[in-house]
Amino acid sequence: MPFPRIFKKKAKEVEIKKKEKKVEERPVEEPVDVKHQQPRVKTKKVGEAYRVLKTPQVTEKATGLVGQNQYVFKVWPRANKVEAKKAIEGLYGVDVISVKIIKVPRKRRRLGKIQGFRKGYKKAIVKIKEGQKIEVLPR
Repeated sequence: MPFPRIFKKKAKEVEIKKKEKKVEERPVEEPVDVKHQQPRVKTKKVGEAYRVLKTPQVTEKATGLVGQNQYVFKVWPRANKVEAKKAIEGLYGVDVISVKIIKVPRKRRRLGKIQGFRKGYKKAIVKIKEGQKIEVLPR
């Protein structure tokens, strides 16, 4: 008994469909003229900022740095400079010039006989472009 040719027919149909797909023309994107392009507008994107930033730090030293366009944020211990920069740019829509990361160690504290530790944390000092500002405490 001869083997039916149903499989060969399907294979031929598949080959024909592949050829038709190759023939289809796709629209070609024209290059954009950079000189006449409009200035880029920063938009706010929350994205993954909550995985990097904890809170803005509002202390006397931190508020003194605002005059130099620097803002202080507490960040998660595993965060790095690149992540902090992307999170601030995305969340507040500003241009970040530099980021400094400081790891504040835990400190030993004692109350009578009881000894313990005050928690350590990591903070990021972010310098932004001149003329821009971040509203840390909304009014």
